[in-house]
Amino acid sequence: MKLNEWLDIWLNKYVKHTVKLRTFERYKYNVEKHINPEIGDYDLNNLSASVLQDFVLKKLESGNLKTGGQLANNSVIGIVNIIKAALSQAVSFEIIQKEYSNKIKLPAPTEKPVNAFEKQEQQKIEQYCLNSKKQNHIGIVICLYTGLRIGELLALTWDDIDFANGLMKVDKEAYKIKQNGVWHTIIDKPKTKSSIRVIPLPKTLLSKLKDIKKKSKNEHIISTRENKVVDTRSYQKTFERILRKLNIPYKNFHSLRHTFATRAVELGIDVKSLAEIMGHKNPTVTLQRYTHSLLSYKTDMMNKLGKMLNMD
Repeated sequence: MKLNEWLDIWLNKYVKHTVKLRTFERYKYNVEKHINPEIGDYDLNNLSASVLQDFVLKKLESGNLKTGGQLANNSVIGIVNIIKAALSQAVSFEIIQKEYSNKIKLPAPTEKPVNAFEKQEQQKIEQYCLNSKKQNHIGIVICLYTGLRIGELLALTWDDIDFANGLMKVDKEAYKIKQNGVWHTIIDKPKTKSSIRVIPLPKTLLSKLKDIKKKSKNEHIISTRENKVVDTRSYQKTFERILRKLNIPYKNFHSLRHTFATRAVELGIDVKSLAEIMGHKNPTVTLQRYTHSLLSYKTDMMNKLGKMLNMD
């Protein structure tokens, strides 16, 4: 059996019903665009360690489908993980006796830098959004004080807020997928079980949300005029326009989440509580990612420490 034949069976019979639709579509894309054109015609028994390693090297050097240049380490690792899972299952079902994907030498994953807004920048963003006549701008403030991901924010409905107890339930997310050449917005369960959580809301934010709810005629807190879910890219562009208007250097939308975590660390929140609020499965991830702090904060702390120095 050829690899492309097995991948088709594996995807549709063993993967499709076990993962989220977004994950399945990503697997399918990588199979169709990256794996099959290069090694899909190989018989499963001929996928030697050398063939697989050559495939990886080619992807690293010229696997970017848009530019023809290098493909990011993390993207190559994701593609190889698909091959490993498929071949491992082929061995389990005795379709082949042995596979060599465990022999592949992979590059180290690239850790994305954590970019957070300075306090002055955060205050300018908050004031602009709080004074805005556009209801949807409140979503940016929500992210700054809860650490929500953009998909979690756009999926929020008013029913997710317990105004009596000041709590916000996070149990779904919105995301875009492309099916048959057409983009669709999907509301689905969060990426992991740990992403399902309840977040206490600051009283000031809760009060603002109460005022907005009185005027809102929509189900979703962030909504189009037609009472539909806002497109993720559209909301990102809204955020980018606000940054330009305020003359704040560009940072992506996810930086709002990083800013929330950074402020929380600066205020001394314990790592376990922060991990639960952020929806991290393992507090170690939170510890590694956010126990750094902004240079301005470090400078402030060092100056406070320096006051102990007696120069007389």
